[in-house]
Amino acid sequence: MNIVTDINSWVQFRKSVQNKTIGFIPTMGNLHAGHLSLCRRARGKNDITVVSIFINPYQFDQAEDFKQYQLAQDLTQDQTLLESAGIDVLFLPTAEMLYQDNYEFQIIETAESTILEGAHRPGHFTGVLTIVLKLCNLIMPTRAYFGEKDYQQYLLVKKMVQALFLPIEIIACKTVRDSDGLAYSSRNTRLTLEERKQAALFAEILRSGQNALQVEKILLQLGFAVEYVADCWGRRLAAIKLGNVRLIDNIEIK
Repeated sequence: MNIVTDINSWVQFRKSVQNKTIGFIPTMGNLHAGHLSLCRRARGKNDITVVSIFINPYQFDQAEDFKQYQLAQDLTQDQTLLESAGIDVLFLPTAEMLYQDNYEFQIIETAESTILEGAHRPGHFTGVLTIVLKLCNLIMPTRAYFGEKDYQQYLLVKKMVQALFLPIEIIACKTVRDSDGLAYSSRNTRLTLEERKQAALFAEILRSGQNALQVEKILLQLGFAVEYVADCWGRRLAAIKLGNVRLIDNIEIK
């Protein structure tokens, strides 16, 4: 696996593979089975697979959440996982490289980013869309891969790519779940043992067949702090908190 740590080196590498298809997976590290499923999907369709690891400071609405992501970072472990997954290039930019403009230029969506996650995390999607656009402009992928767990994020990235005429195919990949049904997330590792057991009920109740109001009521009765349960885009989406850990999930409504 080729590890690239500066933009100039990446630009030179990108010129050398102009005639090859590139699959791209942007991540914030602390990789898990969900990320690896994206890697497998990308490898199966592209000549070269690129993964970036960058904890984007501008998509966090809570300073403590950003700090926890930084504390959980283990580049050695992530590198080992990516090598085992057969990834061709790991791109490791810094904030100084990517934000030479000091975040003066931002990508703002004014409709679907204002509800659900956008309503509860002000500025989050502006940070997400801005960094995804920067990374896509650098990587110039043929296809970029996003997990359906962050379904609203996937929709907004796809919408941005279409609106700005970027020649990139945005691929949605199904949510990968642990054996008890909980969606894999980097945040899961911050749950206590008791919270982790309770978290499995989150996915179970979401899939229970109850309507959204009933699901919210049951989650509250079980001790979850519920931010929202809503039916939108053919999905049921929800966000809850267990202790200090915030989790999101969604299921397709059939």
